[in-house]
Amino acid sequence: MAVYFILMSVKTFAIITDVHSNAESLTKALSIIDERENVDQVICLGDCFALGPEPEKTLELLLSLDGCIFIRGNHDRYLIESLWTQERPSLEGMDPDDPICQDIVANGSWTADKVGEEGLEFIRKMHIAHREQVNGMLVEFTHAWYQRDDQPPSMTEALHWRDHVQATHPNVKQFIFIHGHVHLPRYEEQENLRVLCQGATGLPFDKNRRGAVAFLTVGGKFEWDVVRFEYNYSVSIQKLEERKPPFYRNLQSTLRYAQIRNDV
Repeated sequence: MAVYFILMSVKTFAIITDVHSNAESLTKALSIIDERENVDQVICLGDCFALGPEPEKTLELLLSLDGCIFIRGNHDRYLIESLWTQERPSLEGMDPDDPICQDIVANGSWTADKVGEEGLEFIRKMHIAHREQVNGMLVEFTHAWYQRDDQPPSMTEALHWRDHVQATHPNVKQFIFIHGHVHLPRYEEQENLRVLCQGATGLPFDKNRRGAVAFLTVGGKFEWDVVRFEYNYSVSIQKLEERKPPFYRNLQSTLRYAQIRNDV
């Protein structure tokens, strides 16, 4: 993994994550970033695709982001692995005979067809993780973790990671580990380590329908600003109704209630 040493004393990142083909929410998130002053780097923590109604428009929007760093999520990986072609495919420990699992796998196939080879090549070029060191602070960006993309580290695991990195970076004073994947806000702090997650840009699970974009400033200071924003989620629900991708009724309920709803 490459480590980037930044000469500037302060750097601000704008972070999106877990868009899940929700172009309506992504459009609003990008407008918030555009209006923000002094953003040095935009970074996307993965799960750009699958589940949502507009993978093609999502791809178009993401391709327009000049200089954005993209990290691959597990749902992105399923597309380039063609998960649905495997014998009895499963994901995130689900029973392959569970109809929910089968519908999510089928949704991946539908999504891959919509984004085509251009989208798959875009995913292939994504990073597994990204690390930067700014003025005594080291920041690790991943979808869940560089060791696995479907479960972020516990605080104990994150502390072991810090100790490992500290051995080769003795000049680092503070460590920041940022992940997506869980669709839930996280802010844990222990000793000189912070583990952060803003929630989700396109598919929140915290019973709050608003999307999330985060701004992280590191270097001479540390700031973590999570902006929860309103967007017209009914447009996304209607798009699901019009296109009827696999698993769409569950996704409509998940958008409506901002929590996993597999009871439809």
